[in-house]
Amino acid sequence: MSRAAKVWAALWAVYLIWGSTCLAIAVAIETLPTLLAVSTRFVAAGAIMAAVVARPGGSMRVPVRAAASCVVIGCLLPGANAVLFFAEHDVPTGLASLIIASVPLWVMVLRLGVARERLPWQVLAGVGVGFAGVAVLAQPSGGAKAYGIALCVLSAVMWATGSFLSSRLPLPADSFVATSFEMLAGGLILLPIGLATTHPHFSQFSGRSIFGFFYLVTFGSVIGYTAYVWLLDNAPLGKVATYAYVNPVVAIALGVIVLHESLTWTIALGAVLVLACVAVVVRRESELAPGLADDAKPVPIGEAT
Repeated sequence: MSRAAKVWAALWAVYLIWGSTCLAIAVAIETLPTLLAVSTRFVAAGAIMAAVVARPGGSMRVPVRAAASCVVIGCLLPGANAVLFFAEHDVPTGLASLIIASVPLWVMVLRLGVARERLPWQVLAGVGVGFAGVAVLAQPSGGAKAYGIALCVLSAVMWATGSFLSSRLPLPADSFVATSFEMLAGGLILLPIGLATTHPHFSQFSGRSIFGFFYLVTFGSVIGYTAYVWLLDNAPLGKVATYAYVNPVVAIALGVIVLHESLTWTIALGAVLVLACVAVVVRRESELAPGLADDAKPVPIGEAT
């Protein structure tokens, strides 16, 4: 297989896998306890990645400061995913994915307001119009409830904050080591809460939900992230960053086809505004690297999903 073919194979893997995680979440929480499902997902995925990293010749040793930073990021990113798990009880997967797609816009707000960076006018315009799209999406429609939409927005803000801090805190140099620590930290913090608040009856877990859970652990977290990290080293940044506005399209299509979700005019209008502006922001920032693609580099817990 040629190098170009490998790049496109990895890119489509990221498109399809991360685009399908909202659907997998919805399927998993049909019968699995929500908080227990999200916490065990990260513990399992983190353990798998740690085992791979610690194979003969590898090492999971990191400085104390870097480990502490991983705990902070782990609280934000898995926490954001946990919020999304709860949100999907009341929000269709397509709409949830579109609101989560606003993460790059929130990162720009943090860069502008917290880091006091000077951003190109194209980025500022894109952020402004993009949030107009988020406002359109925030109107309950297509079976969504206001409570669930608010949780989706909160998840996007938490994800953006974790992404913003990940480029400013001392993290392990190896991305896989950092991600392993982050997932384990987030999962282990959430797990006791999940166990204390849930009394699972395993006989009630459907095969469909169990499949969704294992899909999130293996494909969503491990395989999707491996493909993404490989792309960062082997493909142009602008091409890799296209996942940010392709994934929601995949999520919407899967929601309509598999879960028979409705696609309203409100959602369609909001989708056009948000995705077009995210495309402008991501492309403009990738041309000025280090930019958005570095600040908002996703880890397998999101896929922002």
